[in-house]
Amino acid sequence: MNIHVLRHVAFEDEAYIATWAIERGHILSGVDLYAGAPLPAPRDCDLLVAMGGSMNIYDYDLYPWLAAEKECIRRTVAAGKAVLGICLGGQLIADALSGPVGRNPVKEIGWFPTELTALARTHQLFAGFPPTFEAFHWHGDTFALPPASMHAATSRACPNQAFIYGDKVVALQFHLESTAASVERLIEHCGHELVNGAYIQSAAAIRSGLVHCETTNALMARLLDNLARAFGE
Repeated sequence: MNIHVLRHVAFEDEAYIATWAIERGHILSGVDLYAGAPLPAPRDCDLLVAMGGSMNIYDYDLYPWLAAEKECIRRTVAAGKAVLGICLGGQLIADALSGPVGRNPVKEIGWFPTELTALARTHQLFAGFPPTFEAFHWHGDTFALPPASMHAATSRACPNQAFIYGDKVVALQFHLESTAASVERLIEHCGHELVNGAYIQSAAAIRSGLVHCETTNALMARLLDNLARAFGE
């Protein structure tokens, strides 16, 4: 399976996804959009993964490649390839499929329970998932559900945590790929956001929650395995 990862900032990479790809024998390529790297053509990838980032999806003046990335996502979905978006990446998928993106009522940063919807619990892409699990969050924006998509997950702070489009496209507002190293990089580069808030944890609390990484990484592996099966791998 050829996997192309779209990276938006230097401090948010594929983390555990790289480990999964190596263990499964897949071919993994990374594209640093912030450094001007060209976007892949749909024919060159079986799975396109859009990672997180600190920008807004409409910041075209600062990041003109965002418009081209959305078109890349649209073309990849239309080509019948598998697509996964995480946090900013999930918002980009939503926007590319006509699902509006805007401010969530509150910022959600830290480890919080996330619940699958009844429909997602019976969907092949979330096979093997528990109904509720702890996930890592770091976002202030959120997506609305695109037309013809399935609402897949929710949390107390953010109703739309995930959606499925067709049978090979998944957008997540939360992070299952996080490792101790990737979380530490977020704290280093975005720690100014850790202010008092109902759903904002301190750096110490976030580090204490790293005990969940083993479980969330296992869920990431299940989702990626399910996507690979849906693609025919």
